[in-house]
Amino acid sequence: MCICINCSHITECDTYYLIESQHKQLHITEAPLFIPKGPVVCVNISNNGSYTQIDWDLVECLSFVEKPNSWNLGSN
Repeated sequence: MCICINCSHITECDTYYLIESQHKQLHITEAPLFIPKGPVVCVNISNNGSYTQIDWDLVECLSFVEKPNSWNLGSN
């Protein structure tokens, strides 16, 4: 699971912007200004023969600042 959803930097993070792009999701912000230190992205590839799925998750980041439920912008 991507740790970004519980990070206070999610709305301005350029690494999360990249992950949103890879997942073909709408962006939280169109011009992220925050560049995190030491992000580690895990890319999982699964193939069932007729379909390949690629999942991108940020699993470690030196800039991570815990703020549970940060992705849920309606609750902030």
